[in-house]
Amino acid sequence: MKIHIIGCSGSGKTYLAKHLSKKYNIPQFDLDDIQWDNTTDAYGVKMPIDKRNVLFEEILKNDSWIIEGVYYAWVGQSFKDADIIYVLDMPEYLYKWRIILRFIKRKVGIEKGKKETLKSVTNLLKWTDTFQNKNLKEIKNILENYEDKVVLLSNKREVSKIID
Repeated sequence: MKIHIIGCSGSGKTYLAKHLSKKYNIPQFDLDDIQWDNTTDAYGVKMPIDKRNVLFEEILKNDSWIIEGVYYAWVGQSFKDADIIYVLDMPEYLYKWRIILRFIKRKVGIEKGKKETLKSVTNLLKWTDTFQNKNLKEIKNILENYEDKVVLLSNKREVSKIID
């Protein structure tokens, strides 16, 4: 099985991927891990494009996968290869609250994660408006080519049904 999950930061992509990975016993891959160079001390350093593309192609070679992320411009092959594409279009209050909560958990050491700063989280919260108002529309247009395998999830109840 090949599953692609796309949506705004804080929409629940990783949560859904983790649960589906466990449910179906297939590996999950976070596109942030190949988009960003997490080996540096600085936050927000991009992986060289050629290296990112090689890593992405390696993921696609797996017989089964769950890929999740906000990216759409360079992941067209995974849309083609996926058996199902989940698009998470959650309410603004929910994804913004989750972003803030995740930042707090990481700062106090409850959750492991990226080297975010207050400024980077503030920028991320602003960026989510662009994602929801511009990028998500572009994503939905791209995914019209795959409408037979696209599932739009717009609330926590719908996500729970997929997991159960």
